[in-house]
This record gives sequence, structure tokens and C-alpha cells, in this order.
Amino acid sequence: MQQSKEGLNIEAIEKNIHSLLSEIGEDPEREGLIRTPNRVAKAYDFLTSGYRQDLNEILNDALFTEANNGMVIARDIEVYSLCEHHMLPFYGRAHVAYIPRNKVIGLSKIPRIIDMFARRLQVQERLTGQIQETLNEVLEADGVAVVMKCKHMCMMMRGVEKQNSDVVTSSVSGIFQENEKTRMEFLNLINS
Repeated sequence: MQQSKEGLNIEAIEKNIHSLLSEIGEDPEREGLIRTPNRVAKAYDFLTSGYRQDLNEILNDALFTEANNGMVIARDIEVYSLCEHHMLPFYGRAHVAYIPRNKVIGLSKIPRIIDMFARRLQVQERLTGQIQETLNEVLEADGVAVVMKCKHMCMMMRGVEKQNSDVVTSSVSGIFQENEKTRMEFLNLINS
């Protein structure tokens, strides 16, 4: 049994993709498709790698004591995920802010946390909340805010076929939830 580094059964995925190609009316043995099952298996190994990641390994002790209590924002972070309803991609940008309470995080860890959750079958609403809740727990911050704006291929390629639609979700905690002025400062800064 061929397994990926993370333990996925590559051969089983290949077999299923081979069957899928047959079921949709293709010849999985034709030249252009002969290696497709293996390519798809490897792609799904990567696209679902978030299930097999460990938050502590991602953080890698990159939490630092810091007296700063000003807003920290990481914006325009690219996001790519798969919709759990149709297994089609959705993609866009995430904006993350937090107000430290004596702890800051290495800035590269924020996109890594986003990717850990995005590389799973998802709905955008849950993804937004998971990022906010995880950062809030790790940082013990005075507040965390996450806004995500994405395009969904399940809305663009099939179904309603709306090419210019975006889905915007937010999840806030602490001072971002309690204080409208703080929330508005965040929204103004991500839109500047």
C-alpha cells in the first residue's frame, strides 16, 4: 500500500479516481488520463493536509512576551480551500487582527494557522471562526477579529452561476465584539 508522508492511502484514492473517470464516461486508460488518478491523489494529499497538522508544531514556540497593547493586523492573506458540499475550491483573502495581552505571535504563524484549517473540507463560516477561536486561545488576547472575503467555485461554475459574487464572513471576540470603535478601526484599516 502506497502512503503519503502524512499517511493517506494513495492507492485507494487512485482507485476511486479511476472509477470516477469511468463513471463520468471517460476512458481512464487513454493517454491524457493514465496518470490522472495519481496526480489527483497527490493533490488531495496536499489539499487536505490540514487534517494531519499539529497546532503546536506550527507555533513552534513562536509566542513572545511583549508589553504592546496596540492592534496587530495581518491583512490580505491568501486563502485556498475546498467547499465540503461539492469539493470545489473557494479562494480569497483573510484579514486578522488581535490586541495583545502580553503575548504576540510570530507573524508567519498566522498564515500557517489559516492554512491548517483551510486545507480541510470547509465552509467559509466555520473556517473564519476556527481561525479566530484558535488565535484567541493561543494568544489569550484582549480580542481577535477575522474577516474573510472569498469566491466560491460552487456558485460560479454550477448552480446559480454567479461570476461576480463574494462571500464575506467575520468572527470577533473580546474588545472587537464589545467595542464598536475598536471594531470600526479594524474594518477601516483593512479597507484602506
